[in-house]
Order: sequence, then C-alpha cells, then structure tokens
Amino acid sequence: MQISARADYALRALLTLAASNGRLVKGEALAAAQDLPLRFLENILTDLRRAGLVQSRRGADGGYQLSLPPERITIATVIRATDGPLASVRGRRPEDTNYDGAAKHLQDVWIAVRVNLRRVLEAVTLADVASGQLPDIVTTLGCDPDAWVTR
Repeated sequence: MQISARADYALRALLTLAASNGRLVKGEALAAAQDLPLRFLENILTDLRRAGLVQSRRGADGGYQLSLPPERITIATVIRATDGPLASVRGRRPEDTNYDGAAKHLQDVWIAVRVNLRRVLEAVTLADVASGQLPDIVTTLGCDPDAWVTR
C-alpha cells in the first residue's frame, strides 16, 4: 500500500488539531507544527472541510478545528477523504475487476487485501494515535518480526 503525501499530511494536520483540545489553530501553525508546505496543506484542509472532518473560521481569531471528536475520526475516513477508496486496482474497486484463465482468482486476493486494510485503518482513530493508545490489532501486528523486515 502506498500512502500518498496528501493522506500523510492530512493525518498529521488532523492529529495536531486533535491535540489542540478544540482550540482553533491557524493554517500556518498547522504547517509549522508538522513541517508541511502551507499551500499544499491549505488545499488538503479544503478537502477535509468538504468531507466534514474540519471546520474553519476566518479572521484574526480564526483557524481550523475538528468537526467531530477525534474518537470518531478513523484513519480510513481520512484516507478516503483525501485519496478515495482504500484499495483499488487500476483505479477500480476490487469487486469490479474480472480476470480469466490463470488469473481468475486474483480478484479474491485484492478483496482480501482490502479487508485487511479496513481491519487496521477502520480500527484506529485520531484519538488513538494522539494518545499513543493504539488498538490491539496494531500492537499485535507491529510486534510481528516480519513487520519490520523490508522486502
């Protein structure tokens, strides 16, 4: 799985907002806190606002804040808001693929990959990451020695 810069930056900005305890945070402060390019971040924040994950207020006292409690925003939700479906095959959903011959069962592999992504990414919220109290599935998988082997 490739995590896009958009998704990574969105999550880092949202985690900064989660740690702000509901206070408004200016875009410049979000960018500085996570060393993100401001212009790119502003575009991402617009997408997050459209997705209902952040709200903004203009003006000297303005800024951004989460629209929902961090316990209700999953990593999967953020990735979908920035990049679309969690798993796609050449831009299509796995269930929309169709293979013949020796590749006939490749669709089953793509669907299994997607369900495993969901199991992790839908189980982890912004609150979990911000607090460091990650769900068991993350800690269990992270303790697997194969998790740290690059191939």
